[in-house]
Amino acid sequence: MSSLQIRPLNIADYEAWLPLARGYKSFYKTAVSADELAAAWQRLHNKTIPTYGLGAFDEGRLVGITHYLLHCGCWTVKSYCYLQDLYVDESARGKGVARALIKAVYTAAPQQGADRVYWMTHETNEAAMRLYDTVAERSGFLLYRKMLAKRSALHDATTELKNKASSIKSSQSKTLGGRNISSLI
Repeated sequence: MSSLQIRPLNIADYEAWLPLARGYKSFYKTAVSADELAAAWQRLHNKTIPTYGLGAFDEGRLVGITHYLLHCGCWTVKSYCYLQDLYVDESARGKGVARALIKAVYTAAPQQGADRVYWMTHETNEAAMRLYDTVAERSGFLLYRKMLAKRSALHDATTELKNKASSIKSSQSKTLGGRNISSLI
C-alpha cells in the first residue's frame, strides 16, 4: 500500500464510509439503524462535539476507518482519547492499514489536547490483538457494562430490514424531485 493516505473524513466521503461503518457493526454482530448511522456521521462532523473520523485511502478508495473521541478524566489534567472504532476492508487487511490509522490517531490526539489513547476489542479478535500488542500495552483492566435501554429482537430485525431498504433506495436514486438528496441521507 505505497499510496496509502490517511486524512480526516469529510462530508463527501459518506457513500464510501457507509459500507465500512456497516461492516464494522456487522463484524461485532451489532444491528445498526439508519438513524444511528446518520447520528454517527453527524457527530463525526459536528465541530462542537469532540468526535472525529479518519479514513485510509488507497489510490483514492476508502479502505479503512477509525473514529475517536476525546473526554476528560477526574485525575488527569489533559484529555483522554478513546479510539472507539477501527475497521479495515477485508481486501486491505494485513497491509498496514490498521497500524497507519492507529498511528494517525496517536499524532492527532496530542494536537487536540490528549495525553493518552486507549481502546478495547473483543477477546476473540485475535488478529487485531496481535497488532495491538505491537503498538500499545494491555492495561490489565476489564470492561464491565450495563445496557440501560433494552432493544428487542423485533427492533433489531426491523432495523436490518430498514437498512436493506435504505441501501436499495440509495443505490437506485440520489434525487428527489430533481434535487440531490445525498446530503440529507
